[in-house]
Amino acid sequence: MIKESVFKSFDDKTALENQLAERIAKQLQEAVDTRGQASLIVSGGSTPVKLFQLLSHKNVEWSEVYITLADERWVDNDSDASNEKLVRTHLLQNKAHTAKFRGLKNMFSSPEEGCAMAIEQLANFSNPFDVVVLGMGNDGHTCSWFPCSKEIEEALSTEKLCVAVNPGSAPNPRLSLSKTAILASRQIYLHIVGEKKLSVYRQALENEDANTMPIRAVLAQHKTPVDVYWSA
Repeated sequence: MIKESVFKSFDDKTALENQLAERIAKQLQEAVDTRGQASLIVSGGSTPVKLFQLLSHKNVEWSEVYITLADERWVDNDSDASNEKLVRTHLLQNKAHTAKFRGLKNMFSSPEEGCAMAIEQLANFSNPFDVVVLGMGNDGHTCSWFPCSKEIEEALSTEKLCVAVNPGSAPNPRLSLSKTAILASRQIYLHIVGEKKLSVYRQALENEDANTMPIRAVLAQHKTPVDVYWSA
């Protein structure tokens, strides 16, 4: 049984998004004030879109904030399946247009070939990362740590920053930050919405087998604070 993280429940998505955006913005600015720069790792999908839009209007010294992705599909950056496109469309706007974004996808034909360059792209990020925002799939995956992939053990054990993943149950090869990279952060937020995701989260707390539900690799550790933000 995993000891539950800080769990914040909201009656609606708007209240969650407003509070989470405010908290992330405060932490990023505190990092800039204290250490001269900040780093933000975000996830794709539809859930964080409004959060990104709210963040883009926050009073943060965005020119000193480095942003990258928890994972990326190996597709063209203008594809609707691209997490980079999502971030550029919804987060790197308004006041946040001056943030320093570093994507994971590059000119190589596969994530295996492009992994080294992606790691090089993140060399200027403050370590540990200041804020990481994760999502979670109905199978308990986070980042691109898919329980169905042959690379799951590598993703959860490698000391490298990134790992190439070829999920069996989802389209597109991917490049994902590793467990080591994600846990090398000052704060992790798990942002989930809906009763189904709440049920998956509760199931994840039942034991620590991360190979079957990889989100457990985040929830079961005590190195990095994890706050779960959920709304109906």
